[in-house]
Amino acid sequence: MNGKLAIEGGTKIFPDDFKFAPWPPVRPETGDKLRELYLSAQWSYFGKYEVRFADGFAAYHDSKYGIFMANGTTTLECALKALGIGPGDEVIVPAWTWIATGMAPVFAGATAVFVDCEEDTFCLDPEAFEAAITPKTRAVMPVHLFGSIANLDAICAIARKHHLAVVEDCAHAHGGKWNGKGVGSFGDIGSFSFQQSKIMTAGEGGLCTTNAPGLAEKITRLKHIGNPGRKFDGKIPPAPGLLCHNYRATEFQALILLDQLQELDAASRYRAENAAYLRKGLESIPGIKAQKPGLKSTMQSYYVFGIKIDPAVLKPGKTKDEVIAAVAAEGAPEVFAGWGAPVFRHKLWNVLPSSYRVASSAVAEDIIANKICLMGIQWLMSDKITLDRLIAAFAKVMKAYSK
Repeated sequence: MNGKLAIEGGTKIFPDDFKFAPWPPVRPETGDKLRELYLSAQWSYFGKYEVRFADGFAAYHDSKYGIFMANGTTTLECALKALGIGPGDEVIVPAWTWIATGMAPVFAGATAVFVDCEEDTFCLDPEAFEAAITPKTRAVMPVHLFGSIANLDAICAIARKHHLAVVEDCAHAHGGKWNGKGVGSFGDIGSFSFQQSKIMTAGEGGLCTTNAPGLAEKITRLKHIGNPGRKFDGKIPPAPGLLCHNYRATEFQALILLDQLQELDAASRYRAENAAYLRKGLESIPGIKAQKPGLKSTMQSYYVFGIKIDPAVLKPGKTKDEVIAAVAAEGAPEVFAGWGAPVFRHKLWNVLPSSYRVASSAVAEDIIANKICLMGIQWLMSDKITLDRLIAAFAKVMKAYSK
């Protein structure tokens, strides 16, 4: 192997024609079913595919109720509104997450309170969570980020102690299990996303899980213009305190996701196996440490694979962003630095200062600015030859850029 970096004119690790298969995977048999559905003219809400998917997905995650919706942003908003959260309330949110988690309390009229993450899992720090609780705190929204699961035992215990609701943001964690039980079933409500890049996707979509019939009815009403059930018979009882919307999804989305649900077990195991292989290979390189799985993860679902690059091992002036650029130049696609900032510094965080406060964020800010590197889900669906090339690319770059 030529030791000269490709970014400096050397030979690339990956062949010139290397590329991933399209994401999401395209299944001809699903396409055939979609054509049949199209010809049936039964495209809208609460058809046979939506009912089967919502119930099946909820059961897979050890929940009694599944409410299928337009996207994973509306699920977060409706979860908080179903819990009665609104003006004057505070909701604790990880400082490191996608903007939708931070916006959900704002959409509900509450205040988002941002709290730091753990150094190893990148998920909500339970101690920082408890330290941020005030008399106004009503709920916490732990996020199972990238390839980990938040410490559900500690977070739920703290929430019970302080009489707080728990909304699990499971947008990255389809199929994940904590101590043998599905994510999304530990808190009051779980929220899943089916956006284009997610583990399961229909381009867009979202789903709330819950074991509480009262919450299931409220969420259904919030998304189904006030109707509490799956059949629209015109007999809608009053919905005091609920400003309801039309957040319904379609049969096309449900059909696509139902097919993917049948493959979730096998796909989760394959990604977990590849994640373990990457972890071993990349952590053999000085200066690289992989994101730690959840403390009690019995099935760690991986949306992306995350590592930290220790800036202390790099030559003066070199940064993790330069490492990422050099690895990409070796022909490795889908290696990136993530969202680039905590939620409250995101370029799309266009809310009034009165809508949020930052309780703690030092760990998250340091990892995001100086250490984080992510690898897309396509790597976790690859073969071992491809993973070996990725490991070799990191080894080559780290050798050149380290002291």
